[in-house]
Amino acid sequence: MIVREVPWDDPEATALRAAQRAEIAERYGTPDSEPGIAPSAADMTVFVVAEDDEGSPIGCGGLRELDEAEAEVKRMFVRRESRGSGASTAILDRLESIARERGYSRLLLETGDRQPDAVRFYLRQGYTRIPNFGHYAGHEASLCFAKPLLDLDPAAETGCEGCE
Repeated sequence: MIVREVPWDDPEATALRAAQRAEIAERYGTPDSEPGIAPSAADMTVFVVAEDDEGSPIGCGGLRELDEAEAEVKRMFVRRESRGSGASTAILDRLESIARERGYSRLLLETGDRQPDAVRFYLRQGYTRIPNFGHYAGHEASLCFAKPLLDLDPAAETGCEGCE
């Protein structure tokens, strides 16, 4: 498996994002459950595609800069038939590596309350629940997480009273 950087409008990336949005629409019963500003070529710092050993695209993910210290993980997705292959871990590891290279000290992300599989994955990868940030504040279906990328004081990651 390889994870490579691609332009936002790469055909494989576009197809994977369309599959991700279709799955989200199925889970939430609406074609647009995006509580924040949808990512675009104009605001994505980097986008990656994972390919299996045969070169078929099986997953994707990206980073959107929030400020010079933080970026947001966006459009993490692995095709159903490829789940359990390690693709999601490979994608997230690559995004975290890129974020460190670019000097970000923390990654944030949002997922939804109808995605318990995503919640379990992010918790296993060292992300902790935080108060909803930015456009996700006030959206009860949004669950936000963060992970420090540099050696920071662990107490700095707390602050989500009632978060599990």
